[in-house]
Amino acid sequence: MTMSSTPDSETVLTGMYAAEAEYLAAGGPGEASFELLAPFFASDVELHQAAALPYGGTWRGHEGLTRFFLTMGQVWETFDMVEQEFLATGETAVVLTQVRARARATGRELDFPILQTITVKGGRITEVRPFYWDTQAIVDACAPSAPTD
Repeated sequence: MTMSSTPDSETVLTGMYAAEAEYLAAGGPGEASFELLAPFFASDVELHQAAALPYGGTWRGHEGLTRFFLTMGQVWETFDMVEQEFLATGETAVVLTQVRARARATGRELDFPILQTITVKGGRITEVRPFYWDTQAIVDACAPSAPTD
């Protein structure tokens, strides 16, 4: 039996989430270097966010992820991954994350789950697809109320 020199998806994801925590602790977008996260992502990685979200769309490559994190930092004052569960691992991993976040524009706090499918090839993340339980609740929390007359 030979050992593979390529890390499995759970090892890659555990390392990435630890690096993300370090990145955020170092000031996050605009302050910390994306280089903390870069080794975990393929150069042509794709992140697909629900179009309805303030950071919706497809973000490509390291430059795209850097812009994504900057946009997330503009939307959320805090975004804490309270609990994570690896539901499946393999080339496509499934991760359930409980999030507690505070919107920067409104100060509203929200607790919500995100289920992500994450593809890992050759020891790097190549694709991330997060699924949100209620995108409207996120949009509502992030949008300032319209003034009333």
